[in-house]
Amino acid sequence: MKNQKVQKIAITGLMAALSYVVFTFLQIKIPLPGGDATSIHLGNAVCVLGALILGGFYGGLGGAIGMTIGDLLDPVYVVYAPKTFLLKLCIGLITGLIAHKIGKITSETEHKKIVFWTVLASAGGLLFNVIFDPFIGYLYKLAILGKPAAEVTLAWNVASTSINAVTSTIVASLVYLALRPALKKAGLFFVIGKESAKLAP
Repeated sequence: MKNQKVQKIAITGLMAALSYVVFTFLQIKIPLPGGDATSIHLGNAVCVLGALILGGFYGGLGGAIGMTIGDLLDPVYVVYAPKTFLLKLCIGLITGLIAHKIGKITSETEHKKIVFWTVLASAGGLLFNVIFDPFIGYLYKLAILGKPAAEVTLAWNVASTSINAVTSTIVASLVYLALRPALKKAGLFFVIGKESAKLAP
């Protein structure tokens, strides 16, 4: 069990680094009124992928750390760093809840069920983000920038967050399903939710 925890922490670090790189260097930034911006990116896909592989907490933590660092190093996004950490952690927790507590994808053997719960978990975690990311951002902008600017940026944020959710659901699901055999061969396929906390054979 100690070995498994070390492996999970190490992979969480890798996921944090990957989410930072994907979010920071592979994004399409869209400038908005008031010096704000939104972006199209796949950082959330890494967060979801981590939750599918490691479980909700470790996966969400990796995505939260990586994208929060990205915010802290960007003068446009730095004020959103606390929001980013909380929302990305929640994406991971929700994805993990659906995938592992309900769908039990790491102990399931039927391929169709694995695919179904993988996609549903990915979509569920990202649907949370589609709702709460623009809403929380709107409240902040309403207080700082005023209602007109907040309403303009809300529409753009809903659009970009929705695009990110759809693309991230597809990418995370496909990558996870493709990685499962390799993770098993490498001894890095974690059976989430089992009290034995052993690696799957």
